[in-house]
Amino acid sequence: MAYSGELAAAHAYNGHWKSVHREPDRSRIREIEAEELHHRRLVGEMLESLRVRVSRMRELRAAVIGRVLGCLCHVTGVLLPVYGAGKLESRNVREYEAAARHARDCGRHEWIECLLTMAEVEWEHEAYFRAGVEAHWLGRRLALWPKPPPKEHIRATFEHAARIPAAARQRTSA
Repeated sequence: MAYSGELAAAHAYNGHWKSVHREPDRSRIREIEAEELHHRRLVGEMLESLRVRVSRMRELRAAVIGRVLGCLCHVTGVLLPVYGAGKLESRNVREYEAAARHARDCGRHEWIECLLTMAEVEWEHEAYFRAGVEAHWLGRRLALWPKPPPKEHIRATFEHAARIPAAARQRTSA
């Protein structure tokens, strides 16, 4: 799902940066688009090493959703796309953290650093979009998604969990 999700995000951000008029924002959203495509390549390499085939239907759905969202950015104004992106990026942080834990637990230690770095990049994306919502006159009145802990928390939590024996982790998560 992450592989196809990154495709949808990249298409949405492609439309988003084209709809934005302020140059610093256009450049940053273009960077975010490129980072999403980079994450897609990395996840694709992981899937390939596992010999997992990507669902064509999921890919098609992601492409359509991403392109539709990218087009909508031209008509909805700035707040809705920024709000939606921030909320999704917040979820992506947690998903890459969980993927790093799964990689550790199944012995794929070579992926941990990559997955944690992707979580940190997604954290930066969430922070950028959250700031955009908070700067908008109407966005200040909206209830926002839960604010993630500081970026340093991603690795600190992972390292702390790695020191707890697996049996104890299972008992505390039940």
